[in-house]
Amino acid sequence: MVAEGALLWEPTGEPTRITRYFDSIGRSEYRDVWQWSVDSPAEFWTSIWDYFGVVGERGDGPVISGTMPEARWFTGSSLNYAENALKRPSGTALVFRAEDGKRSELTMDELRDEVARVRAGLVRLGVGRGDRVAGYLPNIPEALIAFLAVASLGAIWSAGSPDFGVPSIVDRFQQIEPKVLVAVEGYSYNGKWFDRSAAVREIAAALPTLEATVWVGGESWQALRSEAAPLEFERVPFDHPLWILYSSGTTGLPKPIVHGHGGVVLEHLKSLTFHQDLGEGDVFFWYTTTGWMMWNYLVGALLVGATPVLYDGAPVELWELAATEGVTYFGVGAPYIIASMKAGARPTGLSVKGIGSTGSPLPPEGFAWLAEHLPGVPLGSFSGGTDVCTGFVGWTPVHPVHAGVISCRSLGARVESFDPSGKAVFGEVGELVLTAPMPSMPVMFWNDPSGARYRDSYFAEYPGVWRHGDWIKINEDGSCVIYGRSDSTLNRGGVRMGTSEFYRVVERFPEIADSLVIDTGQLGQDGRLLLYVTLAEGSSLDDALVSGLRKALREELSPRHVPDEIIEVPGIPRTLSGKKLEVPVRKILLGTPVEQAANPDAMANPEILRFFTP
Repeated sequence: MVAEGALLWEPTGEPTRITRYFDSIGRSEYRDVWQWSVDSPAEFWTSIWDYFGVVGERGDGPVISGTMPEARWFTGSSLNYAENALKRPSGTALVFRAEDGKRSELTMDELRDEVARVRAGLVRLGVGRGDRVAGYLPNIPEALIAFLAVASLGAIWSAGSPDFGVPSIVDRFQQIEPKVLVAVEGYSYNGKWFDRSAAVREIAAALPTLEATVWVGGESWQALRSEAAPLEFERVPFDHPLWILYSSGTTGLPKPIVHGHGGVVLEHLKSLTFHQDLGEGDVFFWYTTTGWMMWNYLVGALLVGATPVLYDGAPVELWELAATEGVTYFGVGAPYIIASMKAGARPTGLSVKGIGSTGSPLPPEGFAWLAEHLPGVPLGSFSGGTDVCTGFVGWTPVHPVHAGVISCRSLGARVESFDPSGKAVFGEVGELVLTAPMPSMPVMFWNDPSGARYRDSYFAEYPGVWRHGDWIKINEDGSCVIYGRSDSTLNRGGVRMGTSEFYRVVERFPEIADSLVIDTGQLGQDGRLLLYVTLAEGSSLDDALVSGLRKALREELSPRHVPDEIIEVPGIPRTLSGKKLEVPVRKILLGTPVEQAANPDAMANPEILRFFTP
């Protein structure tokens, strides 16, 4: 066991990108700059626009107007994400590595040419400003090329990973009514080929607004990119939709989260430069699929002049990949670090200046293992979410690294910990909240014209305050510890999926009368995924039913969402209003006494809880 807070790394005192920014604004201490960034957000975010020379017109409107959830940024400005991402004149734009060892790269000129070609092809298909283009793609260069082409038009990108099942993808893409689908016939994972051509056709058939399906690697992709064309950019308002990401809750369809061009450009410039210390000459890797927001964050490397390494395949030999590609900042989910530690991995030959960890909390032992095997390399634990497409707590080169502790609250992010009464506290665990807006907060949810779904998702608990759904302890020095989800959203390997998506699959089986899914994941561990089922009369939980449930969940959701155990119970605990008691059951499984976990007077069937003890 390693004590939480043990000192593992200290700043070298050498100039870094964040200290050069401090010099430019005449400040020197992080805590002072953080306080200024949240007390004077207009000044801070204007300084970010100016410091990085954002390409676009800033306009003469207010930098910020209104309050959460209606805050608006840089009214009257115009810009385009792709124009800023593609402005570097020369050098290596991206590196691609596949699981089987295949490698390719594109220069900036080659990337601009490919984007211009695909852009012209999309125009021929009738795609224009505001249209949606969906991608069912692995982490390959064509995904990035298509995204940048879409963004350059002022059209809207949305992606799903091909390991997601058809119903899961249809639930997402049907909401946004795409005009074009860009897809692959299949993908390789762990040495096995997965044919997804039938799935693509099924997805396309379920999208009535679809006018074209483009198959990457096929003739339709070659036709799309067949004609050379000038690269042009449609400058759009600051909050014009750039992409639609998805985050699932406990009820209803996945939330289609819309981020704007301007908010993403400013946030990623700030975060990648100051909190990952990335810039021109750096090589950036993060293990991710296109279905996780870290893909969007990874390709943001282009904004700061760094080179992203795209990797398609299972997470094998990632340390070796980092060594051979000269990766200078290496990011993975916390479970990969734990798995490397347990497997006795010995990372060697790396030229990294930092390691990033996210997706779930990393325990002190993971910090200490990295410090032992990569001495002198700081670990930056990073936490945020799809909702803001960034981290709002993390690390900088001016912060020491302590085991199990996240070094700081990010610049521009007024993160606080609320006790049950809604009072900000230090040194104790509370609800992670943001009490001031950030530019990369959603500009809206798609198909939510009144904003009701958006408000209910984040602002129902504390009016005017963003409740994120994590437990956090903030220390007096601004460092913090994340203790996992405070709600019942599932988190498997960094990908959040709502329980409602499980129930949609499981309860379709006629043998299943009711069900409850619980993720017991805690600090640094994915935990066990437990599926409780109440059977229909005359049914039994035999091998055939268990196999069928596992197969359906694997194919319709994803392999990472197959439960570790399926357990028969006589009933599912519900409130008087009929809601499943997911959070109380999770607390019971983690050791909370039954009488403390739930109020029996608020339950329709309190006698059922005794069947859910550890």
